[in-house]
Amino acid sequence: MIHPGGRIEVLPATGPLSEPRQVPISFYERDLFARKLEELGLMGEFTRRTIDRLGPAFSLDELRGRVDEELRRPCPPVEEQRNRHTAEGIWRLADSNYQVQFCPDQDLSARIIFPASPSQRNGIEDARFVCFENDDGSHVYYATFTAYDGRVVMPELMETSDFLQFRFITLNGPAAQNKGMALFPRKVNGLYAMISRQDNENLYLVLSDNVHFWYEPKLLLAPKFPWEMVQIGNCGSPIETDEGWLVLSHGVGPMRQYAIGAFLLDKDDPSKVIGRLREPLLRPNRDERRGYVPNVVYTCGALVHGGQLILPYAYADHATSCATMALDEVLAAME
Repeated sequence: MIHPGGRIEVLPATGPLSEPRQVPISFYERDLFARKLEELGLMGEFTRRTIDRLGPAFSLDELRGRVDEELRRPCPPVEEQRNRHTAEGIWRLADSNYQVQFCPDQDLSARIIFPASPSQRNGIEDARFVCFENDDGSHVYYATFTAYDGRVVMPELMETSDFLQFRFITLNGPAAQNKGMALFPRKVNGLYAMISRQDNENLYLVLSDNVHFWYEPKLLLAPKFPWEMVQIGNCGSPIETDEGWLVLSHGVGPMRQYAIGAFLLDKDDPSKVIGRLREPLLRPNRDERRGYVPNVVYTCGALVHGGQLILPYAYADHATSCATMALDEVLAAME
């Protein structure tokens, strides 16, 4: 809780954590589902026959019925094996798009989401939440997060309007890869915008007309200072200010030390970097260097409140702390 005057209070733990129940998605959009299958390289004759027999919106049971019908169609053994492989891909996609529901009487701090789909079986982490403003002025909360199945790291998306029901959505396109995708809090010039890390070294800007599909990343920021020479990434969604889009970054330097920095993007053209800190906002101090992952300070988001940048952060995968600083001072320190 942030109190008047900037005092920050961490409320006591509420007791046992509560998992949500998984509920079927009421319907899938046929055109969107087909586009995702096309991206996955699964749009063959088997898939076309299946999709063409579905309505504009279809249920999981309807999809299952159409897939089973196609699998029963007589065909040569080689084609039958190929069709079963395609059917497995269709089910993986359907299973990766799901929703969960918490009970309203569960305390917000006690709600916890565990991996539930095949792509998440070895973990979900680093959710970057943002309150997104739609074109009609309504708001929805999105969070990009990292899913790991034991072999492949993939960015995915969750969506909620009330923190009771969460919908999980696959991200597609060649730019939906690696870690650290962070969505802008509104469209920019009519397009969704995302900060992304494509190559473990640099930051990129990706624009799209559909929040599910991401193409053509453009290089935005490369390492420049010693504290970020090994790797840079983003630390959450850009924050809109009068001066531009404030983006927190993390840099990895010598001895694998993680630090938190910041840079500023042009408000109308976020492909332009108009300011950048030479030195980090935060480095791990002596008390923050030891832990499960030593020498690391890291965050997945911050906010501006009362002219202050409020920055919760984790250190050494051991504990969480919070820093505050005047926004004007952060912007004035930028080159």
